[in-house]
Amino acid sequence: MNIALVSLLLFLAVEPTTPAAQAPSSTNAPPPRPAMPAGHPGMINNGPDASWPVAKAEDVASIDAIMAAFYAVPAGNPGQPRDWDRYRSLFTPDARLIPARGDAKGGAMAMYVTVTDYISLNKSYFEKGGFHDKEVDRRVDTFGHIAQVWSTFESRHSESDAEPYIRGVNSIQLLKDGDRWWVVNVFWDFEGPGATILGKPSSPDKK
Repeated sequence: MNIALVSLLLFLAVEPTTPAAQAPSSTNAPPPRPAMPAGHPGMINNGPDASWPVAKAEDVASIDAIMAAFYAVPAGNPGQPRDWDRYRSLFTPDARLIPARGDAKGGAMAMYVTVTDYISLNKSYFEKGGFHDKEVDRRVDTFGHIAQVWSTFESRHSESDAEPYIRGVNSIQLLKDGDRWWVVNVFWDFEGPGATILGKPSSPDKK
Protein backbone atom coordinates (compact mmCIF):
# COMPACT_ATOMS: atom_id res chain seq x y z
CA MET A 1 0.00 0.00 0.00
CA ASN A 2 1.17 3.50 -0.74
CA ILE A 3 2.99 4.95 2.30
CA ALA A 4 1.23 8.31 1.94
CA LEU A 5 -2.18 6.54 1.95
CA VAL A 6 -1.29 4.59 5.12
CA SER A 7 -0.34 7.79 6.89
CA LEU A 8 -3.62 9.42 5.91
CA LEU A 9 -5.66 6.42 7.17
CA LEU A 10 -3.83 6.45 10.51
CA PHE A 11 -4.50 10.17 10.88
CA LEU A 12 -8.23 9.73 10.23
CA ALA A 13 -8.42 6.83 12.70
CA VAL A 14 -7.37 8.98 15.63
CA GLU A 15 -10.38 10.34 17.47
CA PRO A 16 -10.26 14.10 18.01
CA THR A 17 -9.72 15.08 21.61
CA THR A 18 -12.33 17.18 23.38
CA PRO A 19 -11.01 19.97 25.60
CA ALA A 20 -11.86 19.68 29.27
CA ALA A 21 -14.94 21.56 30.25
CA GLN A 22 -14.13 24.90 31.85
CA ALA A 23 -15.71 25.66 35.19
CA PRO A 24 -18.20 28.46 34.79
CA SER A 25 -16.83 31.72 36.15
CA SER A 26 -18.79 33.36 38.89
CA THR A 27 -20.26 36.66 37.83
CA ASN A 28 -20.16 37.71 41.48
CA ALA A 29 -16.41 37.21 41.89
CA PRO A 30 -14.53 40.50 42.40
CA PRO A 31 -11.97 41.45 39.75
CA PRO A 32 -8.34 40.79 40.70
CA ARG A 33 -6.69 43.68 42.48
CA PRO A 34 -3.53 45.14 40.94
CA ALA A 35 -0.34 44.41 42.81
CA MET A 36 0.93 47.35 44.85
CA PRO A 37 4.31 47.86 46.49
CA ALA A 38 4.25 47.26 50.23
CA GLY A 39 3.66 50.44 52.16
CA HIS A 40 2.45 52.52 49.20
CA PRO A 41 -1.23 53.28 48.60
CA GLY A 42 -0.55 54.36 45.01
CA MET A 43 0.89 52.57 42.00
CA ILE A 44 4.53 53.08 41.03
CA ASN A 45 4.90 53.34 37.28
CA ASN A 46 8.65 52.95 37.02
CA GLY A 47 9.05 49.35 38.06
CA PRO A 48 8.73 47.14 41.15
CA ASP A 49 12.27 47.92 42.31
CA ALA A 50 11.73 51.69 42.39
CA SER A 51 12.52 53.20 45.77
CA TRP A 52 10.60 55.91 47.55
CA PRO A 53 11.90 57.62 50.68
CA VAL A 54 10.33 56.64 53.97
CA ALA A 55 8.69 59.50 55.83
CA LYS A 56 9.56 60.51 59.35
CA ALA A 57 6.74 59.36 61.57
CA GLU A 58 6.42 62.80 63.12
CA ASP A 59 5.97 64.38 59.66
CA VAL A 60 2.91 62.34 58.72
CA ALA A 61 1.19 61.46 62.00
CA SER A 62 -1.57 64.06 61.62
CA ILE A 63 -2.94 66.65 59.22
CA ASP A 64 -1.23 69.39 61.25
CA ALA A 65 2.07 67.51 61.03
CA ILE A 66 2.04 66.83 57.29
CA MET A 67 0.94 70.38 56.51
CA ALA A 68 3.76 71.78 58.66
CA ALA A 69 6.31 69.58 56.86
CA PHE A 70 4.81 70.40 53.45
CA TYR A 71 5.55 74.09 53.98
CA ALA A 72 8.76 73.75 56.01
CA VAL A 73 10.85 71.43 53.82
CA PRO A 74 11.08 73.57 50.63
CA ALA A 75 11.64 76.75 52.66
CA GLY A 76 15.07 78.25 53.16
CA ASN A 77 17.32 81.22 52.62
CA PRO A 78 19.57 81.68 49.56
CA GLY A 79 22.28 79.01 49.42
CA GLN A 80 20.57 76.77 51.96
CA PRO A 81 20.15 73.16 50.75
CA ARG A 82 16.83 71.38 51.23
CA ASP A 83 16.08 67.79 52.17
CA TRP A 84 14.21 66.87 48.98
CA ASP A 85 13.91 63.18 49.90
CA ARG A 86 12.03 64.26 53.00
CA TYR A 87 9.73 66.32 50.78
CA ARG A 88 9.12 63.38 48.42
CA SER A 89 8.31 61.13 51.38
CA LEU A 90 5.22 63.20 52.16
CA PHE A 91 3.61 62.28 48.81
CA THR A 92 2.28 59.12 47.22
CA PRO A 93 4.61 58.13 44.34
CA ASP A 94 1.92 58.99 41.79
CA ALA A 95 0.99 62.33 43.35
CA ARG A 96 0.70 65.41 41.17
CA LEU A 97 1.36 69.08 41.81
CA ILE A 98 -1.02 71.08 39.63
CA PRO A 99 -0.73 74.84 39.20
CA ALA A 100 -3.62 76.60 37.49
CA ARG A 101 -2.49 79.09 34.86
CA GLY A 102 -4.81 81.78 33.58
CA ASP A 103 -4.54 83.72 30.34
CA ALA A 104 -5.42 87.26 29.23
CA LYS A 105 -8.70 86.07 27.68
CA GLY A 106 -10.09 84.71 30.93
CA GLY A 107 -9.28 81.08 30.19
CA ALA A 108 -7.14 78.76 32.26
CA MET A 109 -5.23 75.51 32.08
CA ALA A 110 -3.91 72.99 34.59
CA MET A 111 -0.27 71.86 34.49
CA TYR A 112 0.28 68.32 35.83
CA VAL A 113 3.72 67.78 37.38
CA THR A 114 5.10 64.79 39.27
CA VAL A 115 6.83 65.36 42.60
CA THR A 116 10.22 64.49 41.09
CA ASP A 117 9.69 66.89 38.18
CA TYR A 118 8.49 69.64 40.52
CA ILE A 119 11.71 69.34 42.50
CA SER A 120 13.80 69.36 39.32
CA LEU A 121 12.01 72.46 38.03
CA ASN A 122 12.23 74.44 41.28
CA LYS A 123 15.32 73.19 43.14
CA SER A 124 17.72 75.79 41.72
CA TYR A 125 15.21 78.63 42.05
CA PHE A 126 14.39 77.81 45.68
CA GLU A 127 17.97 77.21 46.81
CA LYS A 128 19.61 80.13 44.99
CA GLY A 129 17.00 82.82 45.37
CA GLY A 130 15.47 81.89 48.71
CA PHE A 131 11.91 80.77 49.17
CA HIS A 132 9.48 80.77 52.08
CA ASP A 133 5.84 79.73 51.72
CA LYS A 134 3.86 80.52 54.84
CA GLU A 135 0.42 79.14 55.62
CA VAL A 136 -1.85 81.88 56.94
CA ASP A 137 -5.26 80.18 56.92
CA ARG A 138 -6.67 76.67 56.62
CA ARG A 139 -10.02 74.93 56.18
CA VAL A 140 -10.27 71.14 56.37
CA ASP A 141 -13.04 68.72 55.37
CA THR A 142 -12.65 65.01 56.12
CA PHE A 143 -14.57 61.86 55.24
CA GLY A 144 -13.41 58.32 55.91
CA HIS A 145 -9.83 57.99 54.68
CA ILE A 146 -9.69 61.28 52.79
CA ALA A 147 -9.23 64.94 53.66
CA GLN A 148 -9.53 68.10 51.59
CA VAL A 149 -7.41 71.00 52.84
CA TRP A 150 -7.88 74.57 51.63
CA SER A 151 -4.64 76.27 52.63
CA THR A 152 -4.01 79.98 52.04
CA PHE A 153 -0.33 80.83 51.65
CA GLU A 154 2.02 83.76 51.23
CA SER A 155 5.35 83.49 49.39
CA ARG A 156 8.48 85.44 50.38
CA HIS A 157 12.10 85.21 49.30
CA SER A 158 13.21 85.72 52.90
CA GLU A 159 11.46 85.27 56.22
CA SER A 160 12.25 88.92 57.01
CA ASP A 161 10.51 90.34 53.91
CA ALA A 162 7.77 92.68 55.05
CA GLU A 163 5.45 91.83 52.16
CA PRO A 164 4.93 88.59 50.23
CA TYR A 165 5.65 88.74 46.51
CA ILE A 166 2.61 86.54 45.83
CA ARG A 167 -0.29 84.96 47.66
CA GLY A 168 -2.49 82.03 46.74
CA VAL A 169 -4.58 79.04 47.81
CA ASN A 170 -3.52 75.39 47.83
CA SER A 171 -6.20 72.73 47.41
CA ILE A 172 -4.53 69.67 48.95
CA GLN A 173 -5.96 66.14 48.92
CA LEU A 174 -4.73 63.82 51.67
CA LEU A 175 -5.10 60.09 52.26
CA LYS A 176 -5.13 58.50 55.74
CA ASP A 177 -3.30 55.16 55.49
CA GLY A 178 -3.12 53.45 58.86
CA ASP A 179 -0.84 55.51 61.08
CA ARG A 180 0.16 58.07 58.46
CA TRP A 181 -1.13 60.67 56.03
CA TRP A 182 -0.09 61.01 52.38
CA VAL A 183 -0.34 63.99 50.04
CA VAL A 184 -2.19 62.72 46.95
CA ASN A 185 -2.50 65.97 44.96
CA VAL A 186 -1.79 69.69 45.34
CA PHE A 187 -3.84 72.01 43.10
CA TRP A 188 -3.27 75.74 43.46
CA ASP A 189 -3.83 79.19 42.04
CA PHE A 190 -2.39 82.61 42.82
CA GLU A 191 -4.18 85.75 43.86
CA GLY A 192 -5.04 87.99 40.92
CA PRO A 193 -7.88 89.72 39.08
CA GLY A 194 -11.10 87.98 39.99
CA ALA A 195 -9.41 85.95 42.74
CA THR A 196 -8.81 88.07 45.83
CA ILE A 197 -7.75 86.83 49.25
CA LEU A 198 -9.51 88.79 51.97
CA GLY A 199 -7.32 90.37 54.59
CA LYS A 200 -3.93 92.00 54.54
CA PRO A 201 -0.67 90.01 54.32
CA SER A 202 0.58 88.79 57.66
CA SER A 203 3.71 90.21 59.25
CA PRO A 204 6.85 88.02 58.91
CA ASP A 205 6.96 87.05 62.60
CA LYS A 206 3.28 86.12 62.95
CA LYS A 207 1.10 83.46 61.41
